[in-house]
Amino acid sequence: MIKHFINLEWKSFFRSASLGKSIAIKIFMSFMALYFMVMFLIMGFFMDKILNKVYPDLDPIVAFNGLLFFWIIGDLLIRFFFQKLPVMSVKPLLTLPIKRKSVVNFVLRKSALSFINFLPLFAIVPFGLKLIANDYNTSTVLIWMFVIVLITLINNFLNFIIESLSAKTELSFLPIIVFVGSLFALNHFNILNITELLSNGVTAITKNPILLIIPILILIGLYVYNFKILKQKLFLDSGLKTKVKEVNASNLEWTKNFGDIAPFLQLDLKLIWRNKRTKSSAFLVLIGLLYGLFFYPQPTYQNMPWFFMFIGVFSTGIFLINFGQFIPAWDSGYYKLLMSQNIKYEQYLKSKFTLMAVSVVVLFVLGIPYVYFGWKILLAHFAAAIYNIGVNTHVILYGGSFNRKKIDLSQKAAFNYQGTGAVQWLIGIPLLLLPMGLFALFYFLTGFEIACLILAILGLTGIVFHQKLMKIITKKYLESKYKMINAFDQDN
Repeated sequence: MIKHFINLEWKSFFRSASLGKSIAIKIFMSFMALYFMVMFLIMGFFMDKILNKVYPDLDPIVAFNGLLFFWIIGDLLIRFFFQKLPVMSVKPLLTLPIKRKSVVNFVLRKSALSFINFLPLFAIVPFGLKLIANDYNTSTVLIWMFVIVLITLINNFLNFIIESLSAKTELSFLPIIVFVGSLFALNHFNILNITELLSNGVTAITKNPILLIIPILILIGLYVYNFKILKQKLFLDSGLKTKVKEVNASNLEWTKNFGDIAPFLQLDLKLIWRNKRTKSSAFLVLIGLLYGLFFYPQPTYQNMPWFFMFIGVFSTGIFLINFGQFIPAWDSGYYKLLMSQNIKYEQYLKSKFTLMAVSVVVLFVLGIPYVYFGWKILLAHFAAAIYNIGVNTHVILYGGSFNRKKIDLSQKAAFNYQGTGAVQWLIGIPLLLLPMGLFALFYFLTGFEIACLILAILGLTGIVFHQKLMKIITKKYLESKYKMINAFDQDN
């Protein structure tokens, strides 16, 4: 059965519509994996010297055990944001005579083979071998290495339990912040010295191997609990809510002022407000609006006016960037139905443009109080807003024609890379780096005001030629229409 599951995943990868992008991403991730492997190897080889220098009076293993608590909470944070339970598309299997426990066991065991679980070995193995070479007791070092492996696997399954809790709240990152923050606070304020408890516990296990039963039982307990949670959710209707809540819906009458694109605007606004992924993303607008407060109050950045443009583009365009980069993937769940209707594609895209342009204007108006830090900041934000409306809206719409990855709107937004492909990474160059680079160039050549004027002219040019640009973008979407329909039918 395990062999059958592996065969299915192999076929799913090579038959995907995004095969080319998937291979490119795999190659990139392979280089990143190689980089971290080398870094951990180097750290492992020099670990004894580093610990002897920092803690000259302590045994290297004891010194390492003293830092184990901070390694554990750091590992948990990284896992929560970057490691997801490797659940393949199992719903089609639920109609077949395959036991649910076989599927659940496969998913959980596959998670244990994650690269992030093997990474610590590249540090602790060379470190352990050097200790053995320096006449440390071989059995003690081997037991210590095995304990570190057990702790790594415990973190692996503990992370999935925290993720299951995060799925129940709108603020998906809240459980991990509360859990890690509570542990850190207990340790920092000496309410419970977790650092010393862990260090003494690992040391006791190395001296008395029978105590290995404790971390092994913890690992088994976490595995069984994960098995129970995942098995309960493994139903075709597991996504259906059992609670019925009263829906307070707005008729959005004001959108009728936008003419024939009003139905599409209503659809987008309802989509943003009613789904977990889009709703959480919309809250990021507040972060973008307050982004300047991290920099403008500091005297250092007051002497870097060329940096104002980057903040201006980001602050006024945070919704444009966050929402626009996934057009039309937001509608991937019903994209086939949408395309079967008697609608003009240009109206569909025009509604997206209007929503993004209005958001830029609103964010600029809300950011006017930044003038308190200087009139140059307000001028830079004004030029950035015009550039966002005239240039970045068209750039991000055109980039959307290359989107081929489906998005599940019910999933959390924090560090959720579902629907993210090469397009989302490459499009950051014209969106943020290009205006900042142009502004910096003209700032050093001509001055601040002229640099703002250049970007404003570029934005106005895009606004003047809006109709022609939209025709080009619409043509590109129509050419990619059936490719996107085919791609959105697949689970990436």
